[in-house]
Formats: sequence, structure tokens, C-alpha cells
Amino acid sequence: MTTINAIAERLNGRRQDLGMTCAAVAQRSGLSLRSVQRVLSGEENDPGFATVDAIARVLGVSLRLKEEQDINTLRRRQAERKAERLVSLVRGTSALEAQPVRDDTARTLRDRTVKELLSGSSRKLWAE
Repeated sequence: MTTINAIAERLNGRRQDLGMTCAAVAQRSGLSLRSVQRVLSGEENDPGFATVDAIARVLGVSLRLKEEQDINTLRRRQAERKAERLVSLVRGTSALEAQPVRDDTARTLRDRTVKELLSGSSRKLWAE
């Protein structure tokens, strides 16, 4: 279970314990009903901190941020995610040209991209 799903489950449980409807949470938080429903059901993968905080406040829940990972672990995870996206794009383009990229070649390309992202500019690492 992802962190956001765990938060959504916890907030929704709190809502149910309080006997509040999603409509009441929406009205009190200033969010749309659909936004509240998506967040509390876990449908929304990236709801944004302000949205989650607004819902939590209505439900009387405080959100605390803590550092769970060291910086190097976080940077590596970002580099791996970005490398996966880039390799996926290359594979998709190559497949369109009827020149598919083999799995071992894709892994090599991914590993090389991760190394380049970690050793290069932070802007490249964090830019979409």
C-alpha cells in the first residue's frame, strides 16, 4: 500500500467514525465533492498537500511531515523513476519503427541513465 493510499484509508476511516458524509467534508473544506471522494477512496494518486490538509483539518486530524529517507536514497529513487520513463519512451518509439529494444539492452540503458542523472545536474534529475 502506498503512503497516499494509507493516508486516504485513515482519513476515510476517521470520516466514517465521525459519521460525516463526503458532502459535509467537501462543504467544510471548500473542496469539490468529487475531489473529496477521489482522495478518500484512494483514487487520486497525487492529490497535493493542500487538498489532503484541508480534508484532514475538517476531520480533526493533524498531518506531520518527517524525513523517512536520507537524501541519497531519495535522489536514487527519483533517478530510477525518471530513467524508467525515458527508457519507456525509447522503447515505444523503437517499437513504432519496428526495431524493438531487447530487455537486456533496456536494462543497460536504464542503469546508464540512472548513473548519468545522479552524476549530472540536479535540474535534470528533478525536471519533468
